[in-house]
Amino acid sequence: MQQIILFLIKNKTGLVFIILLTIALGLTFQAHTYHNSKVVSSANFISGNILGTSESVDQYFDLKTQNEILLEENEMLRTKLLNMSSSEDTLESTLDYISDTLYKVQKARVISNYYDKIDNYLLIEGGTNDSIQQDLGVISSKGIIGIVIDASKEFSRVISILNTNTSINAKLKKTNHFGTLTWDGKDPNLMNLVDVPRSAPVKLGDTIATGGRSLIFPENVPIGVINDYELNENLGYYTISVKLFNDMTNLKHVYVIEDTRKEQAYELLNQEEP
Repeated sequence: MQQIILFLIKNKTGLVFIILLTIALGLTFQAHTYHNSKVVSSANFISGNILGTSESVDQYFDLKTQNEILLEENEMLRTKLLNMSSSEDTLESTLDYISDTLYKVQKARVISNYYDKIDNYLLIEGGTNDSIQQDLGVISSKGIIGIVIDASKEFSRVISILNTNTSINAKLKKTNHFGTLTWDGKDPNLMNLVDVPRSAPVKLGDTIATGGRSLIFPENVPIGVINDYELNENLGYYTISVKLFNDMTNLKHVYVIEDTRKEQAYELLNQEEP
């Protein structure tokens, strides 16, 4: 049954054309009688229903695809968060530890997403009513997206990683050599990891992840893989081209992450020296 439906979806335009062509040829060789008008009316009804059914089937499979994406995102997000803590023994206790002690996670829908400018931003559905506020990290199931810079009651503005003003602490996941992730305003699929020391064993295909040296993104959130690199002999640092895991041109669902220890850390950082 599913194969028949898929066949109809794939060939719906041709099928409708054949039906209408057959009716038109029949009318050409017949007198315009009452019966012909009935045929035309029936043909319009049938073709309309075929197009309507095809559209409904399209929507059904698109909805199914979106549900599968959401399930994948939830599963991968939990896996990533579980990897951040090894102090708990069971799945349930680890999830409780993460959700209650370390991070709060809020799902959000992307309303608009710019990626073809020099400095890009997103608008997401979810704001202060959902405990979303400034300086929270935004990720998807495949990697980082950006940082919340402003929030109303129901919406939030996010500075994309595809923005020349964005700097993200990142590292080579295998070796923990750190650098700064930036964007040059060119390819939405590529970013640059700069200031990586020459002592780092840089290899094509190695994974780049968040460094965790901030209160915005947890450590080891995936970013992408090494696509190319160049060593500046004078400065002694690598500039690494990173191919992003995320397709930044096609974002629909994201997660906003809050480190519950953030306020505590900020209070200590802002204390004046005695």
